[in-house]
Amino acid sequence: MRLIRAIGLLVTFATFVVPTSGWAQAKMPRIGVLSTLPATYAAPYVEAGKAALREAGYVEGQNVIVDYRFAGRGLEGLQAQAAELVALKVDILIVVGDLAVRTAQKATTTIPIIMVSGGDPVASGFAATMARPGGNITGMSSLLPEMDAKLLGLLKEAVPKATRVAVLWNPNSHGGVLGFNAMQAVAPTLKITLLSVEVRRPDELERAFASITTQRADGLLVLTDPITFGNRAQVIEFAAKNRLPAMYEVREFVNDGGLMSYGPSMVGMIRRVPVFIDKILKGAKPADIPVEQPTQFELVVNEGTAKSIGLAIPPAVLVRADAVIR
Repeated sequence: MRLIRAIGLLVTFATFVVPTSGWAQAKMPRIGVLSTLPATYAAPYVEAGKAALREAGYVEGQNVIVDYRFAGRGLEGLQAQAAELVALKVDILIVVGDLAVRTAQKATTTIPIIMVSGGDPVASGFAATMARPGGNITGMSSLLPEMDAKLLGLLKEAVPKATRVAVLWNPNSHGGVLGFNAMQAVAPTLKITLLSVEVRRPDELERAFASITTQRADGLLVLTDPITFGNRAQVIEFAAKNRLPAMYEVREFVNDGGLMSYGPSMVGMIRRVPVFIDKILKGAKPADIPVEQPTQFELVVNEGTAKSIGLAIPPAVLVRADAVIR
């Protein structure tokens, strides 16, 4: 009788401490992804993220649920998408792009946010310090604004005769403001006159292109944001049509036919995200997880594009290139 009672107690205890498959499914970690990029442009980064997630031991549908929201409906749409993910009670928000980070920051102060940012997270108010963010946001910062002075110098090296360089940028982007200011500071030492060409919406691109032509720019530098990146085919086509040497912050432009880029690997940054996911799911708080910065940068040159616009890239630039596309 005592044995029977003991077995009964064990069974009863097991019903409370051993989860059924349905309970386990309900408690499966849920991750929300919010991106300022359209789904078509985000696809390579999504695949890189999934691969890295699997390597970290997380497989969608098996031990983690991932809900995706991509841009395409403007700021109001982004706000609505952030609200949708918060309403789903996701355990973690992965947010790509400064505008999306700010939107997510306003949407929740409790859900951990892992950012993939192009600006300065401290100056933007996303983190108190890089070492101790202090709030619910941590992640990766690409340092793009800090590199823009160097980008201008590289463009001058590649095109020594360039004296009037148009900068295509979005003044609504905090990272864009920092980057443009950095270039303004060094432009006089390079004997370059910067031509500010602002674009806040995709439908302003044609007007921006006309302005670059009218101002007789002999070089172009493009700052990365959802507008320029999401419409990079138009930007690259304009530069090629006008035989305009153009410099970019990320290699995706060069892969698609742009002339030159210098910056960190976006895919490499995305692949670091599961490290943050794993730490948070194991109990770490975003406030205590240092914001990471890329340690490797790559100079990419498209020699085929250079030839098509009649430009001979100096050997001193080519020899330093991490990749040359022919």
